[in-house]
Amino acid sequence: MNEVTTLATLVTVHIIALMSPGPDFALVVQNAGRYGRQTGIMIALGLSLGILLHSILSLTGASLLIQQQPMLFSLLQAAGGSYLLWLGIGALKGTWRHLKQKRQPPAEEQGGTGQTARVLANRKQALLKGFTTNILNPKALVFFISLLSTLVPASMSLGGKVSAIGLLWLTSFLWFATLAWLLTGERLQKKIRHWTPAIDATCGLLFATIGSLILGNLALHS
Repeated sequence: MNEVTTLATLVTVHIIALMSPGPDFALVVQNAGRYGRQTGIMIALGLSLGILLHSILSLTGASLLIQQQPMLFSLLQAAGGSYLLWLGIGALKGTWRHLKQKRQPPAEEQGGTGQTARVLANRKQALLKGFTTNILNPKALVFFISLLSTLVPASMSLGGKVSAIGLLWLTSFLWFATLAWLLTGERLQKKIRHWTPAIDATCGLLFATIGSLILGNLALHS
């Protein structure tokens, strides 16, 4: 298999994985739907930077070293599971608050600046949230170790490996940014606002379930 074929296979498998519902997907849906396009795209950038770091660590062997060190991997699992659980609880609390306040006028009807200010104030927070969600996900670490060790041979040239890292980052950013862009279309936004409690509840349950499973599995094997 030549390098072009290897890269094409790598990108195809990665795109399929990106399209599978998970914490990254849910984070974009929840935040783009609630805070708007700019926040959604910053979340996408943060997620893609997390994937970029995972790719670099996997190709350099650092991720494999972490996985082979029980203490380090357990710490990562504990941090990742706790963070996802925290996100889930936060989303469920947000659902409850939204249901209590649903009769109040939305921020854009109270002067038109509240939502914009919140979006602008949260750009850096959105970037960090996306990055943290991806980099602390122990399943992502295992996935990239498996993906890159299987599809990227040790004999691949440095240029090929750099291209692999770049393509993984680019496809990740384009996918999540496109998702954020589509979710913030004017017509869809009107529908999303109506379904905000359901979206928050679904994402919250997903985050909390995955986080609890990671922590539960860690507790069983400790």
